Amino acid sequence: MDLDLWKLILLFAAGVASGWINVLAGGGSILSVPVMVFLGLPGPVANGTNRIGIIAQNIFAVWGFFRKGFSDFKLSATLAACAAVGAYFGANLGVKLEGVWFDRTLALIMIGVLVIMLTGFGQKPTAAGGQTKNLVLGHLLFIGAGFYGGFIQIGVGLIQLPILNRVMGLDLVRANMHKVFIALVFSIVSLGVFASQVKIEWTLGIALAAGYAVGGWLGANSAIAGGEALIKRVFYVAVAAMAIKLLFF
Repeated sequence: MDLDLWKLILLFAAGVASGWINVLAGGGSILSVPVMVFLGLPGPVANGTNRIGIIAQNIFAVWGFFRKGFSDFKLSATLAACAAVGAYFGANLGVKLEGVWFDRTLALIMIGVLVIMLTGFGQKPTAAGGQTKNLVLGHLLFIGAGFYGGFIQIGVGLIQLPILNRVMGLDLVRANMHKVFIALVFSIVSLGVFASQVKIEWTLGIALAAGYAVGGWLGANSAIAGGEALIKRVFYVAVAAMAIKLLFF
């Protein structure tokens, strides 16, 4: 596609918003992927290109947790290995999803993610430093989470958190610490699969990644509670409108 300056600026802005949303609520890809589709990218290309931004965001997130003293790379690595296996097969399915079926699948997933975000499903208070449990089950479930992440990515963090928090008993800080490392690893695997089978728009992806990095930093440092609430409300309305557009128009 033509790499007009306005498209790069729009992707950067979408990345900023998506990174901010990921920090405040999660599910930011339900904004960035439709923006790329509306710019004219085929579904598989948009799906693959989005992984560049996700990788950039999670590199910064992993480093941020590490700098604050939060790391458990042994458990993160074994969970990530399971997720990477699932992501490989999920991505091989995702590259084949295009046209009207991509639009419909994307819209239905957007609606599902909105419901999860609005209800807060999958998160519960857990005492910090509690004993990790159900290790075998957790690793098996991450094969499925990785499959979904490789397939379409959108809202995968909202699948990872219930596994880490509710199934494995990790408090939400440690759950997020593992989540970003796991997502970084399986996103690299899925990007490799997409890049081998479709034409990734690297320039747009880099613009998106820069926005993700800025948005994540802004979200992490935001101190205006009212502003966050307004952003969430606008985000919910925008995503609902995009889902209706993809389903019916």
